[in-house]
Amino acid sequence: MKPCYQAVLDVYKEIEERENQERSYRDHYAKEAIRILRLQTLTMKSSVRAYFNEAKWLHGEYIVPTVEEYMGIALVISDVPMFTIISFVGMGMIATKEAFDWAVNGPKIVRACSTILRLTDDMTSHKAILNKRGGILHLSVECYMKQYSVSEKHAYQVLNKQVEKSWKDINQEMLRPTAIPMHLLTRVLNFGRTGDFMYKDGEDLFTNGGEVIKENIISLFIDPV
Repeated sequence: MKPCYQAVLDVYKEIEERENQERSYRDHYAKEAIRILRLQTLTMKSSVRAYFNEAKWLHGEYIVPTVEEYMGIALVISDVPMFTIISFVGMGMIATKEAFDWAVNGPKIVRACSTILRLTDDMTSHKAILNKRGGILHLSVECYMKQYSVSEKHAYQVLNKQVEKSWKDINQEMLRPTAIPMHLLTRVLNFGRTGDFMYKDGEDLFTNGGEVIKENIISLFIDPV
């Protein structure tokens, strides 16, 4: 834990050295977000604890969690809250103190993107992981099936509805008047887009990206339109 945390602090120290001192509050907020935010969504310590709880479930030290218990952990280890703060660093004066205050407090669009990433990943990869782990797995699909005694098909239908609702929440946050600049909201939106791209159509491109990921990286950064 300590080496990981120190590595992150070193990155921010380098950024701060390159920024004007009058704008150094941005780096301060990024450090604070990683240090204190489990109760309000974001800390590295919280992520480590969340991974530890997930490991306990996997190794049978805890009964299959409810969907609510699982999502309480899963939305943290999606890392969208933490990377939202990190993505604001280096955005210039557009990333104001108010913008960091907003991000730290777990706004709806951040929660929605976390939900999309987590649930689409679970629904796409759970069968492969289930086989790999010898039938021991606690992801959202299994948690819902166990808690409500329903079929896998029904669990998929319910979780897909949650994904659809999350997209509606994102649209609402992007369209309504807000004090947060659109450039910053787009940083958050891109996490949801990443989940849609990586896990749509039942393919796990995060794990098995191959040529598809390579082609997209080339089109974005080497041969952009």
